[in-house]
Amino acid sequence: MSGPLEYAGTDGPAEPAGTAGTAGTAGTAGLAGAVGAAGEEWRQLAPRALLVHALVMAGVVVGGGVPAFLALAARMPARQALAWLLAGAVLLLLATTAGEYVRWRRTRYRIGPERAELHTGLFVLERRSLARERIRSVDLTASLLPRLLGLVTVRIGTGEHAGAEATLELDPVTRAEGERLRTELLGRAPAEAPGAHREGVLAALDLAWARYAPMSFVAPVLGGAAIGAVFQISDWFGAQKQVFHWLDDRFHDTPFGWIVATVVAGAALAGVIGALGLWTEMWWNYRLEREPGGTLRVRRGLLTSRSVSIEERRLRGVELVEPLGIRLAGAARLDAVATGLSQGGEEDEHADQKSLLPAAPRALAESVAARVLREPQSPTRAALLTAHPRAARGRRLRWALAAALAPVVVLAVLGALFTDVLLYAALVCAVVLPALAVALALDAYRNLGHGIGGGYLVARSGTLRRTTVALQRGGVIGWTVSQSYFQRRAGLLTLTATTAAGEGAYHVHDAATGEGLAFAAEAVPGLLEPFLVREHSAVPGTTPPGTPPSRETTTA
Repeated sequence: MSGPLEYAGTDGPAEPAGTAGTAGTAGTAGLAGAVGAAGEEWRQLAPRALLVHALVMAGVVVGGGVPAFLALAARMPARQALAWLLAGAVLLLLATTAGEYVRWRRTRYRIGPERAELHTGLFVLERRSLARERIRSVDLTASLLPRLLGLVTVRIGTGEHAGAEATLELDPVTRAEGERLRTELLGRAPAEAPGAHREGVLAALDLAWARYAPMSFVAPVLGGAAIGAVFQISDWFGAQKQVFHWLDDRFHDTPFGWIVATVVAGAALAGVIGALGLWTEMWWNYRLEREPGGTLRVRRGLLTSRSVSIEERRLRGVELVEPLGIRLAGAARLDAVATGLSQGGEEDEHADQKSLLPAAPRALAESVAARVLREPQSPTRAALLTAHPRAARGRRLRWALAAALAPVVVLAVLGALFTDVLLYAALVCAVVLPALAVALALDAYRNLGHGIGGGYLVARSGTLRRTTVALQRGGVIGWTVSQSYFQRRAGLLTLTATTAAGEGAYHVHDAATGEGLAFAAEAVPGLLEPFLVREHSAVPGTTPPGTPPSRETTTA
């Protein structure tokens, strides 16, 4: 078996008429030569953008002015320091508001029958347009202050991995205008139109799901960040010594073990509170709906509201995501595997654009997956999966033990050279880490699996973050078959299904060679067969009388 072996084909079912074209849909267009409807008027952003900017800058000035005033007041009379700060604040507000006015005045957009266009800039003119046939997403977001003023940011994207060049951002427009743009660009009937209605709510917020928030890896990170923030802020105000003195007074006669336990408990409490707060901000008012015309819409957010639309014709499957803590609680998160999800900027990278359902009971997540895919049962259910050979377990045990013993060796060497304390640390690690590594390796092996559920290819792997992906078989455009030297000796291989959706590639790790190749050939008939060799050998007593007995194996 030689690897990697790769094949590329077409992305499943043919796209509807009007969607064909080159990938580079975002480009420049001159004002005179821009394509648009005859007489289509250019529109400006909402004038309330100036008010939002002024209020935000006022908050920034106040937040930065307080510590600046304290610093200046130590060197000059307080009245003089206040006068200097007020003068600087007024100049800053006037200058930034003037700049925002120029941006608002020089930004205009229009939606024609063929293109969506955005022109902006004063000294450097930026004129960009997107072909409407290539628009895949129209997402609406609004932080607290714009929401109070009835404003939203509209992000129109093609789903291409080209950053801002494949995205038009209108920041801000009125909420009514944002909804109009969404329904017009995605070709949806307006909700207020006669006969228009929601096809159904697939899932809605259940406050009981909040119990899974502290079980994620976010909680300990937030707990550590809270401790670091206390010392950082105290350092800004020159009060770090006072903090250490206060801690020394409280724990002066306390055993070291109790100090560690108290700090850990405090960090854990802070992490739980932070995780609950973050979950509430992200998922408050959550609803997953199917709209007329075949669009899934996710709406959520407390301080910052978000609305993400996913066309069902762009959906290629779903993915169940189970971080370890959430999995132990019997829960899972549901993500969409779709083409054309917004990729237009730093904010999108952290906005969970693909999330369809927060961490919820696994049975509910699978039920929502079935409804999203319009299937009687979710293809992600474990009964469909084929276990992997024991050689895959041996590989994971070896990796895990090597990773666990490496720090033990390092600590032992350093301890022998410098201090006995490190030798004791090496001894503790030698007892704890291998046992933990073996447990995780065995869990990772149990989680391996692959199968075919109707029209879907299913693959599962991972331990700290277990994922189960159900990918439309018609959405697979290529296979990559790879084998390392050690995999060849163990009779294993790794299959990678290439697709235009989601992460672009989904793996079946350490499958048996013949079984894995047969699985790939069955999942997407005709794609891998040119590279396969069927070998036949006699197997007595396994065929009906009169039929030459044979055994078939698959190699590449």
